[in-house]
Amino acid sequence: MTDPNVPPPERPEVVHHTTINNPPERRGGGGWIAFLVGGLIVVVAIIAVVLFSNGGGVPTPEGTDVDVDIDLPRPELPDAPKMPDLPDVPPVEPPTVPQPEPAPAT
Repeated sequence: MTDPNVPPPERPEVVHHTTINNPPERRGGGGWIAFLVGGLIVVVAIIAVVLFSNGGGVPTPEGTDVDVDIDLPRPELPDAPKMPDLPDVPPVEPPTVPQPEPAPAT
């Protein structure tokens, strides 16, 4: 701790000040979104004008009475291939399975 009765140390005559300039926070970057939305609105407006002014419409046909006669032959499947004759083979006996024996008494 310092003694309160001691006079403070002398200050130098040259005092240096440091100034730090912080630029304001950049808040830009929304311009391209506005450009994109504006472009989409213009495209939708052009499409609406073309469709509603019948500039891109198809003329309505005069008659819709259509007489169609469709005569197709009935499809037929080809014959399935014949199975070859099997040679005469004597029957085979199935294998025998051993039976378990009872456990010896202890």
